[in-house]
Amino acid sequence: MKRGLRLSHFVPLAGFVVPTLGIGYGVVIPRSCIAGWNELTIGFAATVLGACLTYWAGLRLVVRDRTGERPGDGSHATRY
Repeated sequence: MKRGLRLSHFVPLAGFVVPTLGIGYGVVIPRSCIAGWNELTIGFAATVLGACLTYWAGLRLVVRDRTGERPGDGSHATRY
């Protein structure tokens, strides 16, 4: 049985991203001296995007490790 990434794997990520962006862009940034679109707000978005990419890459490694796949060999043997 092949187990891949499912939507349920990304629920914790949404639990991080949604409040982070909501609080950051909805509350903190508009009331600060960096309000508006500038290098700092774009940097904040890039940081959140980087966290998303890191989470996704980590999930891929874990799923690949659990299914026993190795890069380049095409094997899909399951390890327990």
